[in-house]
Amino acid sequence: MRSFPLSKVYGLLEPGPVVMLTTARGDKRNVMTMSWHTMLEFEPPLIGCVISNRDYTFSILKATKECVIAIPTVELSKEVVQVGNSSGRDTDKFAAFSLSWKPASLVKAPLLPHCYANLECKVVDTTLVNKYNFFVLEVKKAWINPKIKHPKTLHHLGSGSFMVAGDTIRLPSKMK
Repeated sequence: MRSFPLSKVYGLLEPGPVVMLTTARGDKRNVMTMSWHTMLEFEPPLIGCVISNRDYTFSILKATKECVIAIPTVELSKEVVQVGNSSGRDTDKFAAFSLSWKPASLVKAPLLPHCYANLECKVVDTTLVNKYNFFVLEVKKAWINPKIKHPKTLHHLGSGSFMVAGDTIRLPSKMK
């Protein structure tokens, strides 16, 4: 065993795939890359996510209280990194990175149709926003791209490194 830097622990525990979170305010759409999120409840599906108060998305989400969480696959890895390395304050990321979008049905934030899944969400709890930048979102509608049969998702390990998940194995389980 050897000591590991505390500043890199997050790369060991990233809870799920890298996602792209879209927001909209007025006639402006925005998208950001995010990996700090976790499931909080099964039904209704609740997701907790951390968005830095320095991010352009933070003020939009705080004001509009709605977003879309899109789950990209490895085929979109270039766009995922480009979006993550730029700010919506000064860049129309949809135009700059040729990201197609379509209107959602329950929120103003756009869907990303090339992603494996899109989750239309509303903010339902802001208790921890001021202290931890932690939003609780309720998924109001979920979409799956039927063209993507076996999604290979990206998982952030830190410092520009990603792991690709995609192999599925079945093990005995009490849950059906």
